Amino acid sequence: MSKVTVLGGCGAVGSVATGTLASSGVFSEITVADINIEKAGKLVKALGGNSISAVEFDAENPESIKKVIAGSSVVLNCVGPFYKFGPIIMKAVIESKINYVDVCDDFDATEKLLGMDEDAKRAGISALIGMGSSPGVANVLVRFCADSLLDQVEAVDIYHAHGGEAEEGPAVVKHRIHSMEADVPMFLDGKFTTVRLFEDSGKALEEETEFRDVGTYNVYAYPHPETITLPKYLKGVKRVTNMGLVLPPAYAELIKGVVRLGITGEEPIEVQGHKVIPLEFAVAFILSQRDRLTKAAGLNQPMGCLKIVVKGFKNGEKSTYIFSMSSRGQGMGEGTGVPAALGAILMAMGKIKEKGVCPPEGCVNPMDVVELAQTKVSVGGKKGFPIVIEHIDKDGRVEKLDLLS
Repeated sequence: MSKVTVLGGCGAVGSVATGTLASSGVFSEITVADINIEKAGKLVKALGGNSISAVEFDAENPESIKKVIAGSSVVLNCVGPFYKFGPIIMKAVIESKINYVDVCDDFDATEKLLGMDEDAKRAGISALIGMGSSPGVANVLVRFCADSLLDQVEAVDIYHAHGGEAEEGPAVVKHRIHSMEADVPMFLDGKFTTVRLFEDSGKALEEETEFRDVGTYNVYAYPHPETITLPKYLKGVKRVTNMGLVLPPAYAELIKGVVRLGITGEEPIEVQGHKVIPLEFAVAFILSQRDRLTKAAGLNQPMGCLKIVVKGFKNGEKSTYIFSMSSRGQGMGEGTGVPAALGAILMAMGKIKEKGVCPPEGCVNPMDVVELAQTKVSVGGKKGFPIVIEHIDKDGRVEKLDLLS
């Protein structure tokens, strides 16, 4: 039995992760650390039990971070946006010599975290980064395909769509804005490159994609870190892409429009005698319109789908596997928070053996995740992840598979 501290433990993702950890029975003590101590206290009260406590901390202050994680066996970091807070928190955790898990989905932050690999090794700790949905489950399923189903992986295309959550925080919107403004990393024709969302390079990748139980939508380039980590573990792969959107499409288009207008800077400007940070105004405006756009689209519950298409060869013949994880009634919080909790549990159980900083495909055994999900997680009233696997053979025949068979 051990102690886990969940940083950002009462947010949309962190609260799901905390609840999953609390129900797992793996940890003897759980600390919910958040800047919003009132909200953290309400979550602790709702979960009940003497082994769960709330504490206030500042994610920008290394000493505050070190103070709240002291005595932990594992730190689970759910504080976003990761391009801002990820490196600060990781450095403090490494200096505290504590094993670490996060849900980092910013590619530039991922590069900085991977750059701390030697520091983590010297500290003798394991750091599992990007253990959410995408990245996270996506990486694990691709590794499963490479290890068990195909002799050679040729292409990996990852798609995701979600929306309708009861509430959305500023950090999520800032992540989306950051993603739209960035040079988006892709692995095309066997080499790393970048595209720009609003330029021809990005538009060339846009496509219409069918998401199981969710619908068919146009997806656009996302700067998630799978495109920079998976090629390092898949020898001979020619293509790795990440595409997605937030639902409803009108909400995604609103965010795109704000970014196109260029009102996302962080230098204050004066408005009628008041200093206003354009980014903070943009985020507040976007969130003020969210409920209206969601209701207009008839999106009255959270829903989402992660779809991974892996193409390659088996015994010299072309073979394609399509993995779909979809749900109605659950969205980003469950899709990211549950895998994050499983990552922390695997870390506590000693299943993550590699020292240093690793993405999921570099240190997580896919079957460990699947087996743990069958016993520790309930989604939609059923144990385990709701994964649908389809295999398409060289002749185009489709069959459904069972991950545990």
